[in-house]
Amino acid sequence: MSGYYEIGIYNGKTEVNIGTLWRSAYQLGASGIFTIGRRYQKEASDTTKAFRHIPMRHYSDFQQFKQFMPSNAVLVGVEMGGSPLSNFAHPKSCVYLLGAEDYGLPPEILAECNCVVSLGSINQPSYNVAVAGSIVMYSRVYFQRSNKACT
Repeated sequence: MSGYYEIGIYNGKTEVNIGTLWRSAYQLGASGIFTIGRRYQKEASDTTKAFRHIPMRHYSDFQQFKQFMPSNAVLVGVEMGGSPLSNFAHPKSCVYLLGAEDYGLPPEILAECNCVVSLGSINQPSYNVAVAGSIVMYSRVYFQRSNKACT
């Protein structure tokens, strides 16, 4: 698939999750990662030195993020209760937004997303935020659907 994608966390709580997401983003060909809000102190788990390969940006709030988001990108929220990822056609150019580890994406931010996807599970529908992001990116790279993408 041509195009590009980025992935980020809204109000991420732990630096380990930021580093793990950064490493996965590098491994799965993301153009960059970002955070909105900054509750964590530092990034600590990027053992592949992904910072040498893809950028990480920090936005103070959602309004600043929206101001600098690429104009042709589709905003895809990743949150429980969305459309199943297994049926999702990833947009050619998009930005995936994950919620905070302890409370997810707030309703006002979900309302700003072009579409929302959720991950299936056998037991609990909640995943670690870095794991959820990694699953979404893996799906984009290896299981592209022919379904109509959200716009």
